[in-house]
Amino acid sequence: MKTIVLLLMSNVFMTFAWYGHLKFKNTMLWKVILISWGIAFFEYCLQVPANRIGHGTFSAAQLKTIQEVITLVVFCAFSVFYLKEGLKWNVLAGFACMVLAVFFIFKKW
Repeated sequence: MKTIVLLLMSNVFMTFAWYGHLKFKNTMLWKVILISWGIAFFEYCLQVPANRIGHGTFSAAQLKTIQEVITLVVFCAFSVFYLKEGLKWNVLAGFACMVLAVFFIFKKW
């Protein structure tokens, strides 16, 4: 559970680092890059421990899959609530396909 919480928090930071600047298109690019790096630092401070703590309980492939699903969930919320962009059916269908990938990765065959 600690791994999931750390991954969730790290993804919030990374989503803001990568996409938060889209609301500030008049800000000079070099400033946006420096601010994004500063935000991404905190993402790494959470992501690295999450992977370290989680490895052993989860395989590396499972950790990556968890991280990607969390990224999609965080991005969807960010897109709707921060960027005020709706999610169209095709985006949701694509995300559903990725969730299906989770089934295949976590299924004990």
